[in-house]
Amino acid sequence: MSSVSEGNKHITQEQRIAMVQERKRRTQQMYMMLSVTGVAVFLLIWEIVSDTGIANSRYLAAPSTILKLFITKLTDPNPDGAVLGVNILASLQVSLTGFFLAIIIGIPLGLLMGWYGGFESFIRPIFELIRPIPPVSWIPLTIVWLGIGLPAKAFIVFFSAFVPCVINAYTGIKQTSPVLINFAKTCGASNFTIFWKIGIPSSMTMVFAGVRVALGNAWATLVAAEMLAASSGLGYMILMGRQFARPDLILLGIVVIGIIGVIFTAILSKVENKVLGWKK
Repeated sequence: MSSVSEGNKHITQEQRIAMVQERKRRTQQMYMMLSVTGVAVFLLIWEIVSDTGIANSRYLAAPSTILKLFITKLTDPNPDGAVLGVNILASLQVSLTGFFLAIIIGIPLGLLMGWYGGFESFIRPIFELIRPIPPVSWIPLTIVWLGIGLPAKAFIVFFSAFVPCVINAYTGIKQTSPVLINFAKTCGASNFTIFWKIGIPSSMTMVFAGVRVALGNAWATLVAAEMLAASSGLGYMILMGRQFARPDLILLGIVVIGIIGVIFTAILSKVENKVLGWKK
């Protein structure tokens, strides 16, 4: 027993850290393999259901059919009138314009509402009035106000992403530790200094949670936004798939939206880890 203890004493701090990191790496690899296996099993079952006729191919296209259409749509604009790359770029332009506007406007608004009581009293009644309104209900007024171009579509996406940005930023800064605030006041810090150096950093976890929800809402509202007389875009492609009774085209648009959403979520996670690395 004593020899084991003596052996453990020879393990340096760097070696312990390396061992912990190795275990963490192996755990992450295992989870990754489970995720890949889960997706593969799901696609296999989907393919079997489609090929065996359990599900009518008129209503549910097989993954292999969607893959073939994906390759074809890279160069063929039929039947919706645009190749896949053009549709993706059009949707990215709409969704990212509305999404980034929601971040730029919504997060500062939520932080200010949560910190300054007078500002909250002035803005919150208006915000609570418009918050329950579904984004798609703005479509008729948006057409009247902004026409049917990019600003109109981006506004619909903006509204769906704006609300979670405000709510989470507001909630996050409201949860700032009173101990830190009182300590800063004791040290003579001004209210704005406390807001800038304590309130905002402590709210970042909730802010990023709101951005995640906003990102999902932005993509979820994309199809509705592209109903505004669009001529390209993933949402437009899905609508054309419905019009032409092409479930493969509909599913291709859905799958591409899902994949892009996963990519953006991964990018957001990297940014969050970079910004909030000091919390670990």
